Amino acid sequence: MIKKILSLGIVLMTLNYLIGQEKDTIQVFNLEAVQIQAKSNDQRLNNVDGLRILESKKTSLISISNLTANFSTNNPRQIYASVPGINVWESDALGIQLGIGGRGLSPNRTSHFNTRQNGYDISADPLGYPESYYTPLADQLEKIELIRGAASLQYGTQFGGMINFEMKKPYSTTEKPLHFMTRNTIGSWQLFSTYNEISWKLSHKVDMITSYNHKVSSGWRPNSQISYHNMFTLWRIKVSENVKVQAEFLKMYYLAQQPGGLTDALFESDPRQSIRSRNWFEVDWNLANMKLDWRINDKIKLNSTTFGLIASRKSLGVLSPINVVDFNTSRDLIDGYFKNIGNETRLLIRYHLGMMNNNALVVGSRIYSGTTLARQGDAADGRGSGANFGFTDPDNVEKSQYNFINSNVSIFAENIFRISDKWSVTPGARFEYIATAGDGYYTNRIFDFAGNLISSTQNSENLPNNIRSFVIMGIGTTYKFKYQELYANVTQNYRAINFTDLRIDNPNSRVDQNIKDEDGFNVDVGIRSQKGQRWYYDASLFLLKYNGRIGFVLKSDTILFNDFRFRTNVGDALITGVESFTNYSVLKDHSAWKFDVFLNTTFLDARYIKSQDRSVTGRDVEFSPGFILRSGFHLGYKKFRLSTIFSYTSSQFTDATNAVRTATAVNGLIPAYSVWDMSLQYSLAFAEFHLSINNVLNTAYFTRRADAYPGPGIIPADGRSFAFSVTFRL
Repeated sequence: MIKKILSLGIVLMTLNYLIGQEKDTIQVFNLEAVQIQAKSNDQRLNNVDGLRILESKKTSLISISNLTANFSTNNPRQIYASVPGINVWESDALGIQLGIGGRGLSPNRTSHFNTRQNGYDISADPLGYPESYYTPLADQLEKIELIRGAASLQYGTQFGGMINFEMKKPYSTTEKPLHFMTRNTIGSWQLFSTYNEISWKLSHKVDMITSYNHKVSSGWRPNSQISYHNMFTLWRIKVSENVKVQAEFLKMYYLAQQPGGLTDALFESDPRQSIRSRNWFEVDWNLANMKLDWRINDKIKLNSTTFGLIASRKSLGVLSPINVVDFNTSRDLIDGYFKNIGNETRLLIRYHLGMMNNNALVVGSRIYSGTTLARQGDAADGRGSGANFGFTDPDNVEKSQYNFINSNVSIFAENIFRISDKWSVTPGARFEYIATAGDGYYTNRIFDFAGNLISSTQNSENLPNNIRSFVIMGIGTTYKFKYQELYANVTQNYRAINFTDLRIDNPNSRVDQNIKDEDGFNVDVGIRSQKGQRWYYDASLFLLKYNGRIGFVLKSDTILFNDFRFRTNVGDALITGVESFTNYSVLKDHSAWKFDVFLNTTFLDARYIKSQDRSVTGRDVEFSPGFILRSGFHLGYKKFRLSTIFSYTSSQFTDATNAVRTATAVNGLIPAYSVWDMSLQYSLAFAEFHLSINNVLNTAYFTRRADAYPGPGIIPADGRSFAFSVTFRL
């Protein structure tokens, strides 16, 4: 199969040469020039982008203005259709929580990516709890940037890489200082969404953009209503010609009823049913950021970003296995409160060295401090069914209460050495200091078969200060031909354990108390066409070595022999594969017609090569489908645009023992599935009309087996849905 892909790459190179497009000169765009970039067919980032060095790295760029997609539900199949290797979890109908992974990494709340907005962290705790409960709206975005595993040197130690959501910047001018946009959507299952945006140029030195979105839906399944609010504001101040300040704030809140999971038998009989009616989820996310950009001279630029987060997530409901009837017993409440602050500063220097011109050096630092309060106990309205997120005894919760502290100091550097006009070498290094600690208590409780409490013992615990310091390194190289470039890189990776998982009481999942951090490295070797060409392609081989990979194995308890997931350092994994993306503009850009076709494929082989558990060695790594395909076309004629996307994902396992089917449905196979989506848009000077049909063939499938919320059990994906949007601009 790999030989076939390489042969395809050679054919693409030959065709690209025959097409004979002019070589695209590499340009550096600042943030104000992003609208120019969005109108092109570029699918990747510049080699030097702002104050970032991306030479020799595998990158993807999604320009939102080029998409014809269902923005009201943030449909990830459509939005990320051009990114190779993305494995998607679909957990809610409105796309509020993004769940993407790749290369055998779990998609759970995008936790294996360093997730950012305008360059700063937005997850709960980037090291101790890197789960993202907030995802920016597609309506709010200019572009989405992805850098794969080699991103660890500049952005931190996650194996998956970095994903950055670039928000819209103020676009008003002196001639027209005030702009207003409103997009209102109605759709299936009582969907209503209203997005409103104001861009205002207050003076020649100050401008701003503010947006607000509210959406509600009753959901495809019973017991899945949701209400969502999002407010974002960004202000820019031009202090001088060389100094700019940017301040922003985001507030997101939503409340969702969760219909719970299903067993395999229940899903096969009716994937739309729900047998849980008392599960709720609440998220309150608050982000603030202050950024300074200083153009010291033509060769030196400095950027300093100070960011903070105050947020909470609360889950309320029944955690018992889905094959156990809800006898209206007391509900479980898990409450997480996150507070963190940090600063990242980077300096970009362009310089000449002997015969080597246009070299670039970026050096930077990161200082971060985060605290997490994690509590679990009986809900005050335990036998009720409403969204009452109070504890029975808030001063002494019944199951556990912990304070976790996380500190991080990092220093990094990368340098592009341009050996010649065609060849460059980019080495880099990152020093990390990580300190984590915690204190609190957990309770051992014993119940009889009638559910009555027999005994309760509270155990105090002080988790020792765990200090780690290390250096990770990497190197990349790029060689440019007339119409193509070869690139390669190898980068070490490291991932700290999620300390908030250590004391969660969940009958479907348990955690090894001796769990340790993970380490390994990423390798990419690929060929891609130069930017701006009519035929764009990027095909690469990758290798991910994962030592002490944290994953799940299937075990049974010794009392009732119920299955549960055991989270531990399963073993060493080797993940290899081929990722390719190609896009061809069939019609010339100046024609009234526009017609692009694309093909996105991933072939993956992911296996455990070493484990203390003999039943695991040689098994497939969980969440690693062997083949992912996304293909479609974008057709435009004057004011009309039509987009259609076909997605296929082969089967994948959810635990390292490769269980196919279990009674609780927490573990088991996720069968292969295919989905077809369509979108149609008609644009006027001041208005747009948009119709989306997702899952056109009404395919019954699922992408996830959950061990806790929103399950436990199989989480069915939504059936066929319609959404109609009307947009006005003034």
